[in-house]
Amino acid sequence: MKAIKLFAFLLVCGLFYSNNSVAQQEVLDGIYVKEHHPAKRVIPNTPLREADVMWLKRIWRVLDLREKINHPLYYPTEKIMDRQSMTQLIYESVVNPDAPATITPYDVMDDEFTIRMTPAEVEAKTTKIDTEYVENDMGDLEPLPIKEEFSPHAVKRYRMKEEWFFDNQKSVMEPRIIGMCPVQEKFDEMGEYKGEMPLFWLYFPEARIAFSTVPVYNEHNDAERRTLEDLFWKRKFSSYIYKESSVYDRKIDTYKQDLDLLLESKRIEHEIFQYEQDLWEY
Repeated sequence: MKAIKLFAFLLVCGLFYSNNSVAQQEVLDGIYVKEHHPAKRVIPNTPLREADVMWLKRIWRVLDLREKINHPLYYPTEKIMDRQSMTQLIYESVVNPDAPATITPYDVMDDEFTIRMTPAEVEAKTTKIDTEYVENDMGDLEPLPIKEEFSPHAVKRYRMKEEWFFDNQKSVMEPRIIGMCPVQEKFDEMGEYKGEMPLFWLYFPEARIAFSTVPVYNEHNDAERRTLEDLFWKRKFSSYIYKESSVYDRKIDTYKQDLDLLLESKRIEHEIFQYEQDLWEY
């Protein structure tokens, strides 16, 4: 009888040890260890002096994540093991001080990065607290605060500020993104669309560090995934101009409407392209 009890005890101990060993075992989800993206570094920009800039134009763009070419920036709507959306990465880097690469948010009062925001201010702006009354044990109604967390998929657009310049030393026209601003869609209690709310501005050269280690989906080859940094470096996105530097400092929609607004945006793009072409003699 004692031998049977001892055997049963050893069997239980063996099963317990076996289960713990399996739980602690790290399983490789794939056929190889992915080391390229976590160790990837940011490609530094070419050093630039004021004397090198022969011509410069500042423009503001709208990056609509609903366009098909921009889907790698918007999806997945929920974070998965090897991928996350650009908005999820930005929000985590802004509000989480323990993130691998932090990003400093700036107030939307202007786009010149003059007023810094704290992570608490960003959370207060992006989260919503509703009050629901519930009945307690005594039959009385007590207020119960319900916190509605930030939804990254509610950000459908980004505003971008960039500068196009002609480098006199290299004889090339180059763009450089200066800042980005996520824009969240707002709805009322009935679910009716109430417009857009800019959340904060971020300084793009600082955000490049976080962008360089996050892979995005490549529909042609899962083994050759680019990073968020690669998409912006190679200009693999679609956007349109909504403002240019001018004496009036005004947006296009203040003097153009409907189709004329889009044509004016295309005109500004063509003007930049044509300026570079006119510098060469064939």
